Amino acid sequence: MNTLVGWHVDMEFQEDGDRTRAAAMVRLSDGSEFRAHGTAHRHPSDPEQLRVGEEIAGARALMDLASQLLQKAHAEIDEVSGRTSYPINR
Repeated sequence: MNTLVGWHVDMEFQEDGDRTRAAAMVRLSDGSEFRAHGTAHRHPSDPEQLRVGEEIAGARALMDLASQLLQKAHAEIDEVSGRTSYPINR
């Protein structure tokens, strides 16, 4: 039997001059919620490309979120198995 589970990631961006900030949030089916942040800073000699700043800040927030999810999964593995698992970083 296959069970379909979906996650929705909410992502918000804030532009402030040459800085872009991203905030990500995901709520899992067990009710736990994770929040993460990422930033991007445009070099003064680079042209304004708001989308690029969003992509970089968003990717950094998602990397932070991925790290938190890996930590949660490994803590659950350790709890059930009674031994220490070693998270992979990718």
